[in-house]
Amino acid sequence: MKPISFIFLSFFMLFAGSAQGQVAKLIIEHLTGDFYIYTTYNTYKESTVQANGMYLVTKEGVIMFDTPWDSTQFQPLLDSIKIKHNKNVIMAFATHWHNDKTAGLEYYKQQGIKTFTTTLTDELSKKNDEKRAEFLMTNDTIFNIGGYSFETFFPGEGHTIDNIIIWFEKEKILYGGCLIKGAKAKNLGYLDDGNKLAYESTLKKVEEKCKNPQYIIVAHSDWKNINSLKHSIKLAKKLKK
Repeated sequence: MKPISFIFLSFFMLFAGSAQGQVAKLIIEHLTGDFYIYTTYNTYKESTVQANGMYLVTKEGVIMFDTPWDSTQFQPLLDSIKIKHNKNVIMAFATHWHNDKTAGLEYYKQQGIKTFTTTLTDELSKKNDEKRAEFLMTNDTIFNIGGYSFETFFPGEGHTIDNIIIWFEKEKILYGGCLIKGAKAKNLGYLDDGNKLAYESTLKKVEEKCKNPQYIIVAHSDWKNINSLKHSIKLAKKLKK
């Protein structure tokens, strides 16, 4: 009875806020196969902003891509994954140094989860007093875990000078993080830590690398619209004018 009661309580807590006209703190949606998108929220410039992350369920355990922005959801996400899949998170990757991606790295490291960033992300995290990973990638890296293969890829500077993407070539899943904006975005968002002039060429390198993606996951917009990369390239082209 305890697991059933816990599931009911989690379900109630997840959606009670919505029933009162508030945004749920944690939403998990199925993407395809063993891939899931999770969404948490935080406040930016007095507005509630969503932050999408992804996780993959493998036979060896669950791999998380980016951590929740809302620190109150670090453990609830782990609990939800355990209840839903009866597996533990074993690895967590952050795609750049901003705290909407790295906030949970230290917490997850304390839980025995292997955390990863690039060496450049680690340097910037240290400089800006953000959370840091335990394991560092010096180059683009291919991981083969639990029957799945994916590559971390640094295409160049854009949203930040360290932003990477994750590419699942077999499944044609492009996890773009904050580098790629939503298909209906009016602009490329916060750019003070990025490179406006290089943004377009960086996105084109992503387009060249990731042929015919079936899914493109973006950080702060609707991730279900496949036109997000092409739209972002158009927005980036305008930055040069």
